[in-house]
Amino acid sequence: MKVCIIGAGSIGGLIGAKLALAKQAQVSALARNSTLHSLRERGWQLRQNGQLLQAPAVASDDAAALGPQDLVVIAVKGPALTAAARGMAPLLGPKTRVLPAMNGVPWWFCQGQPGFDDAPLQTVDPGGEISAAIARGRVIGCVVHIAASSPQPGLVQHGFGQGLIIGEAAGGRSAEVHAVADLFTGAGFEVTHSDNIRRDIWFKLWGNLTMNPVSAITGATVDRVLGDPLVRAFCTAAMTEAAEVGARIGCPVDQSPEDRHAITTKLGAFKTSMLQDVEAGRPIELDGIVGAVREIAQRVGLVTPNIDALLGLARLFARVHDLYPEAD
Repeated sequence: MKVCIIGAGSIGGLIGAKLALAKQAQVSALARNSTLHSLRERGWQLRQNGQLLQAPAVASDDAAALGPQDLVVIAVKGPALTAAARGMAPLLGPKTRVLPAMNGVPWWFCQGQPGFDDAPLQTVDPGGEISAAIARGRVIGCVVHIAASSPQPGLVQHGFGQGLIIGEAAGGRSAEVHAVADLFTGAGFEVTHSDNIRRDIWFKLWGNLTMNPVSAITGATVDRVLGDPLVRAFCTAAMTEAAEVGARIGCPVDQSPEDRHAITTKLGAFKTSMLQDVEAGRPIELDGIVGAVREIAQRVGLVTPNIDALLGLARLFARVHDLYPEAD
């Protein structure tokens, strides 16, 4: 199987390195700048369990040089997805599958759902450009339950977790997804083949909806966020709204906010991905994690005052710090 990674940062770099080390696929990367240079000079680099693992890498900044693939893994940050979609056409053959290993609501999430009429979610796919470039029929949905970081371009530090949930975007099971699951399992991931990947995506989003932006605004680790009773109550209220939205779109949440808080508390002084982005001066993934939830709520006629407040505060914070675009 030919596999190309777009976005060889923390998660993309981890997937690429583990696949390359397993030697069960022809793995390449579409990269640029310092990441491209590192991959060409030092190959895939993965630090885990106190060891530095390396494997040769094929990398280019030209999709045409890599050619059609069997599987394209997209692991860029949400704000970079539109540009990535514009340049990936040479990677797509008639049977190429695309697996976005990303946070938040994906561009295809509401396609084919009652009441949405395939109109793109403007928060994550303004103008429908991504949908036009990547048809839903190509998509293998993915939920990542892995903590990793990239302390320098081309080097991945694995934190904890090996979990990947994957499934057909349209639901159900397929031999193609099963083959991808086998490939990832052979590379050391703990893979679940889901027949309702939309529900799995919403469930993870429901847990991240508040922790990410609240930690980004305050600079607090999740233990401190949940340790403040007023902030904890606000997070609970926003999660309750998101659960109501999920129930309306066929993605019910079968856990209470307090049960999720108890699980999150066990992570201790954990920095969310959005807080890490703020500290590194990178644009934050606010649209996919919060903005899209609010847009979906509006489309189905639900009022979400707590999610609205969360989005407004996080957006203003990010704009003041040049981490989110100003309004048009």
